[in-house]
Parts: sequence; C-alpha cells; structure tokens
Amino acid sequence: MNLNLPKKPKMNVKSVVIYTISAIVCIIAITIVGLSIYYGSEELDRLITIGGSSVTPSDEEYQLLVANFDNLFQNKVEIDSTDVNIEKVNEEQDVIYTYYSKDESKENYYDINVNIPYINMNDEIIQQYNEEIKQTYEKKVENILQTQSKNTVYTLQYEATIENDILSLIIRANLKEGTSAQRLIIQTFNYDLKNHKQITLEELITLKGLNVNDVQNKINQEIRIQYQRVEDLKSLGYEIFERNPENEIYKIENSQEFFIKDGKIYIVYAYGNENLTSEMDLVII
Repeated sequence: MNLNLPKKPKMNVKSVVIYTISAIVCIIAITIVGLSIYYGSEELDRLITIGGSSVTPSDEEYQLLVANFDNLFQNKVEIDSTDVNIEKVNEEQDVIYTYYSKDESKENYYDINVNIPYINMNDEIIQQYNEEIKQTYEKKVENILQTQSKNTVYTLQYEATIENDILSLIIRANLKEGTSAQRLIIQTFNYDLKNHKQITLEELITLKGLNVNDVQNKINQEIRIQYQRVEDLKSLGYEIFERNPENEIYKIENSQEFFIKDGKIYIVYAYGNENLTSEMDLVII
C-alpha cells in the first residue's frame, strides 16, 4: 500500500524577510524603552551618540553650560592632565597665577577690581602673550588711576585650564566709562604645550576628532537663533546690538576667541571687543 504524503509547502522568502525585520524592530524598540527606563532619556541619548557625529551636548546640558559661563572665572588654573615638562620662570608659582591684583575705589571717580594673570612659562610665544596682557589690562588700570576724569568701573577675571597638553586662558573684563555703554571684553590664549605653538580653532576641532563643517554649521545655527532673538526684541522697541549672520567673523578661520573646559570648546563672540556693548554670543561644542 502506497502512502502519498502531503508536499511540504514552499517557504515564501519575502514573507520571511518581512517577519524577520519586524521582529528585529520590535526587539530594538523594547530594548530602547527598557534602557530609557533604566538610564533615563538624557543618559540614553548620551550613550547612543558616543562616537557619533554630534558636535554639541544635549539641549538641557547645553543651556546649563551657557547659564554657568559667568561662574567659570575663578582666577586660577585647573590642570586635568599634561604629559610634557613645563619650564617655569618662577618655580614657586603655579603655571598660571595672578601677578597683578587691585581692588580700589574712589567715589565719583573709579571702582577697580582686577586680577590679571601671568603665564609662568619660559617660552618666547608665552612671553609675548604676557606682554600683550600687561600692555592691555595693567596699562588700562594705570590710565584710570592717573586720569581720574570719568566715573569708571573696571573689573577683570580670568580662568585657565590645561587639558590634553593644551593650555587655555580666557580673560573677561567689564568696562564702564562715564555715560558710555558698558563693554564686555573677552580675550583668549591657546597654546599647544607639546608642539610649542599657538593652536587655532580649526586645529583644535580636528584634534578633538570633530568635523569642521559640522562645527561651522552649528555656529551658523546658533548665530541665526540669536539674530532672530534680536529682531524680535527690536520689534518690541528694545535697542540691542545687532548681529549679521553673514558676517565673516563667524567663520571658523576668523574665530579667535575660544576656550577649553572639561573637554568642551567654548567659542566666544564678544562684540564689546570692538564696540560699546556687553552683548556676546557663545557656541559650545
């Protein structure tokens, strides 16, 4: 007696592919939900973007960094790591220290509170930095004390870091002379300790493994946001320093003021460096 067994149905390859993809998607979705519950959404975002192309912190962290910018200035140097030997001019002092400090006031004439830094390194470029700092900031104090012709308020603070063998110094000065508008002046110095040279923003971006075009796009985006903010305030009748998003100053190769802190680069556009304003824009990557 011959038995005719039923033929095994042919497998539909297309259906198998669809079912497999659906199963994988479901597994990924369940995994993400589980991780989100365990880590929290912010931490999960950070874990997912490690090694990715993102050039900025999360929105929440970014706003916190911007808000805390004024608190950075503690008149000291923070050394994270350095693999090079630094030859100091004065072995008894730190790599960067306050060499000139004055807290003095005279009613109706001046109110001065400054802490001016000195980079304690035996290096030709560094000594040029020190001379520039002296001629710019100490000389301004002396001028205020000598002339006493205006009701002047002058304050100055600084902060410095050494991270991955890059020395970074940022100086912030506020100047109010008579009836003129207050100026916010920010100057930075960035020096490659290993290669004994000044480091540019583009070189630093590349050193951190970031894409220059991505950073430029981030700068453009932030400046457009600030431009729109100013336009909105102007429409309400406020007078505020105007930005031009097309200005060449926002190009990376023209961005001179930047500072390194906790692995992040602070790019500063302080309009008071050239104008009578305390307005500035900050981009953090």
